[in-house]
Amino acid sequence: MLQYHFNWKMLSAIAGVTWWNFYFRLFPGAIRSQQIIEFLSHLLRHIPGKLLIIWDGLPGHRSRAVWDFVQQQRGRLWLEFLPAYAPELNPVEYLWSHWKQHELPNFCPTTFGQLSHHARRALRRMRRRPTLVIAFWQQADLFPL
Repeated sequence: MLQYHFNWKMLSAIAGVTWWNFYFRLFPGAIRSQQIIEFLSHLLRHIPGKLLIIWDGLPGHRSRAVWDFVQQQRGRLWLEFLPAYAPELNPVEYLWSHWKQHELPNFCPTTFGQLSHHARRALRRMRRRPTLVIAFWQQADLFPL
């Protein structure tokens, strides 16, 4: 039996998927309001125009700090929420599934730094494959054919 003991804390990921690309950030620890605001700021810097944000039920998405930030954007961000318990409708869930099953399986880093570095490299490789990004939408049955 193979046993491997990890001695680091948690690495959390947040992502947004467009029709042609995806954006991501990795954070040590849990995703909270401040990380969500940082990610939304990142999206606003990199994607011009108005953005429709479709969110799952993460409590941080409904926090006062996040809502205040969204209101400060003066209509540039529009929020919609997925139904409760409907991860199959969320293209980001397919991104994470592919990342874990095809990019990171059998990877046993010895440090938090190794995990973070390898995880970022894998996400960047995935981002260079537009057909893969389109497949996330098709799997969620949200891509207009």
